[in-house]
Amino acid sequence: MAAPVSIGALLQADFPDDAAHREDGLCVVGIFGKSAMQAGPLKESLINNLADKPIFSLFNGAEDDGPADSLIQAFYHQESRVLYLLLSSVCDSQQLLRACRALSAGAGHSDAHDFWKGLERQHCLHLLYMFSVCHVLLLVNPNQTFDVTYDRLFRALDALRQKVLPLIRAAIKDCPVSKEWKVNCRPCPPRLLFVFQMNGSLKVSSNGSDSGGNPDKPKKHSPRRRLQHALEDQIYRIFRKSRVLTNQSSNCLFTVPANQAFVYVIPALEEDPVGTLLGLLRSNCILGEQESSMTVSGPRRYQQMRRSARQLSFGGESGCGPMGGQPVDCSLKEFLWQHVELVLTKKGFDDSVGRNPQPSHFELPSYSKWIEVAASLHQVLISNTDEETAELATKVQSQLKVLEGFLDADTKFSENRCQKALPLAHSAYQSNLPHNYTTTVHKNQLAQALRVYSQHARGVAFQRYALQLHEDCYKFWSNGHQLCEERSLTDQHCVHKFHLLPQPGEKPDMDRNPPILNHNSRGRSTSSCNCGRKQAPREDPFDIQAANYDFYQILEEKCCGKLERIEFPVFQPSTPDPAPASNQTQRVPCEGSGSGEAERLKEPSTAQSHTPGDPSLSLALSLGQSTDSLGPYGDGDGNETQVQQKRPSLVDRQPSTVEYLPGMMHSGCPKGLLPKFSSWSLVKLGPAKSYNCHTGLEQPGFLPGSSFLLPWDLVIRSRSEENTGLTEPLDGGTSSWPAPNKTLVGKRGSTGGLGRSRRRDDMARVFVGFEYEDNRGRRFISCGPDKIVKVLGPGGTKDPATRVLNTDMPLYIPSPTQGRSLKPHFAQLTRLYIVVPDTPLEVTLNPQVQPGPPPCPVFHPEQTDLVLPPDGLWVLRFPYSYTTDRGPCYPPKENQPLSNYKVLRGILKASTANPQPQ
Repeated sequence: MAAPVSIGALLQADFPDDAAHREDGLCVVGIFGKSAMQAGPLKESLINNLADKPIFSLFNGAEDDGPADSLIQAFYHQESRVLYLLLSSVCDSQQLLRACRALSAGAGHSDAHDFWKGLERQHCLHLLYMFSVCHVLLLVNPNQTFDVTYDRLFRALDALRQKVLPLIRAAIKDCPVSKEWKVNCRPCPPRLLFVFQMNGSLKVSSNGSDSGGNPDKPKKHSPRRRLQHALEDQIYRIFRKSRVLTNQSSNCLFTVPANQAFVYVIPALEEDPVGTLLGLLRSNCILGEQESSMTVSGPRRYQQMRRSARQLSFGGESGCGPMGGQPVDCSLKEFLWQHVELVLTKKGFDDSVGRNPQPSHFELPSYSKWIEVAASLHQVLISNTDEETAELATKVQSQLKVLEGFLDADTKFSENRCQKALPLAHSAYQSNLPHNYTTTVHKNQLAQALRVYSQHARGVAFQRYALQLHEDCYKFWSNGHQLCEERSLTDQHCVHKFHLLPQPGEKPDMDRNPPILNHNSRGRSTSSCNCGRKQAPREDPFDIQAANYDFYQILEEKCCGKLERIEFPVFQPSTPDPAPASNQTQRVPCEGSGSGEAERLKEPSTAQSHTPGDPSLSLALSLGQSTDSLGPYGDGDGNETQVQQKRPSLVDRQPSTVEYLPGMMHSGCPKGLLPKFSSWSLVKLGPAKSYNCHTGLEQPGFLPGSSFLLPWDLVIRSRSEENTGLTEPLDGGTSSWPAPNKTLVGKRGSTGGLGRSRRRDDMARVFVGFEYEDNRGRRFISCGPDKIVKVLGPGGTKDPATRVLNTDMPLYIPSPTQGRSLKPHFAQLTRLYIVVPDTPLEVTLNPQVQPGPPPCPVFHPEQTDLVLPPDGLWVLRFPYSYTTDRGPCYPPKENQPLSNYKVLRGILKASTANPQPQ
């Protein structure tokens, strides 16, 4: 074998060229350890010196990225019948560099730790293989200090070997070796030798300091020899204390000789590198001449080489000549060969000590036998490519957990530290907890527990135990402490623990697990019925039907069930099992209306329409009646009439009778769908004269002086004055009439109103009132976005209704009766009162509510542009809550501006009614 090969290639290759030595005994020498950051690798240079050949290139920068078996390089020196096995690991510079490149840059601390520990476990398996096939092993240290971590490593290897010993026996049971080898799974207890390299800092003065300053007194040993003896004593004591070495060598992972040196220190390099290279060149030339003249082979040939080498007084590893009677230090080859000779002469190692030492087994295998055993062990311990031994290899891998307690001390420390931190974190999580709590409280307490945990936990097990803390806290929360996560339409949590809702016809059951209950937030409020004449307490609603329909239906049976009303169109099923419309069908228009909603809020001209996607004409225009409109009172602009005339009519569109709208009608709903119930109500309290402007509304709950409706004076044209020209058209047309805040100048320059120059049939007075109600049932009429009607004496209010009709009215305003609570209470717009006189006047109702900031949709009734019949006191009840398919629109919080919650202007329009043709 001229060049080193990997152990895998060696086991698959044929026998060396010289077949005559096929059955000769074979000594296997393994070399492992660490190398320093230097130009020439230490372990490779040792084999070059032992073989007296440049086997390994010491300055080759090329790195092979071979498989795992390339970690062991093999070289068979046929002349001396020695097979060298060189093990490399991450303790070597090349392998360390390769591992650093293989480690990904984004790997976390725990992943990097697992990567390095995986390499360590791989190194341990290779070492176990070396201890199972070698006779002699060299442990190389890059300095003159023994690394005590090897003690822990050897104890881990010994424990692993005892675990996998039955598996190895099964692997080599058919190999042609002795019974002792099959039982002990190795040719002999290997002898471990230690090689240290002395650095340049250890220099011994030549004045004989050890002899008391007397240079004539001879030294017994050189400083290097004394260092070797000191290291031997130290290593032996360490291994005996940890019981790596015992009296019976057959039970140990390895042995050390009792009467031979097992530590060798390589001297430091000379200061003059040129002189050192010349000395090595000269020694190689002389040794080469001697090799050509020698004809003796085997151990005798080595003895001749040993005698000739002692005669050479060069630098390098051989010691100097006798100086003052000091013994000559042996070379590394001499140090190793005294142990190899015991193997090649079949004497074996007798390293047992004590009173009754037991002889250990020994076998010198032939090359072919060793190859067969080594190949079987290689399949089981390292390569795992043979299907026959795959099961054994899997079992060997499962036994690697034995190494964790010995090798992974930092993980063990981290686990102990994290286990002590877990109870502290659990206490932090459970501190000040109610019996049932929500997800938000759970997350806050978990964050606090993680902060406490991170203050005490350390190491690579941090993440694993942090996940365990997550799981423990979640189990504690879900095991009877989880609060129902459902929120009411007023944004309050259900107070029950996690439960199921009863099915139709099913009764609540507290004994079930989870229990069957209805939602309850323990919130109660007082609300009025559709017409406002009766108040009753109500539970905090959790669904839109209970909020906007069921409560008012119950009160209708006691109060306003017999009143005249205008019914809004609802879903009329044509099948026995109608289905709600799919969420995708509804969600797409809602998402698309977000930007359009913001645009239409910015444009006053389009703010009067009830929806950008569902335009319609007013009822008067769509039925082909008179176009004598008083115009919108939102901005007094006459262009709105032209915009509305361009909109297509949807009167002929028939709603679906198969699918219903699972929510409320708003601007983002798909066309052609109706809800199963209406969230709005429009009832008639009585004729117009049933409202007395001097006494106001006589209903319960109103604050004193705040139940008066606002007057809205409209100018109508009598038939006798059609051609007298008392008024001028505002926009050049004969059919246009001014807004309420416009004035008309008559012949005598008088202003509009009930003056002496006007007949009383020229004026029509409509009363309008926006009613707000808080959760305590306190009610009042608003005369502006920030003003409440307050009438102290008889006569009614003097504030006109034009202010509330020309602006966006807020949906929520602060309640004037806050009480002692620090939390502000809001009053919600709940009703709109309209008193329509018995005059030729059409009042069109078109409510539009935006209950949140954009892109919140605009809500409207199922029918828009309703013309209120004359001579009536009409009450429009707004929804109690607003919701879409994405969820409810919650009331505003303390820090949210109320201007985003509003009722759009243009809720009322008025126009004159044409007389019926005669």
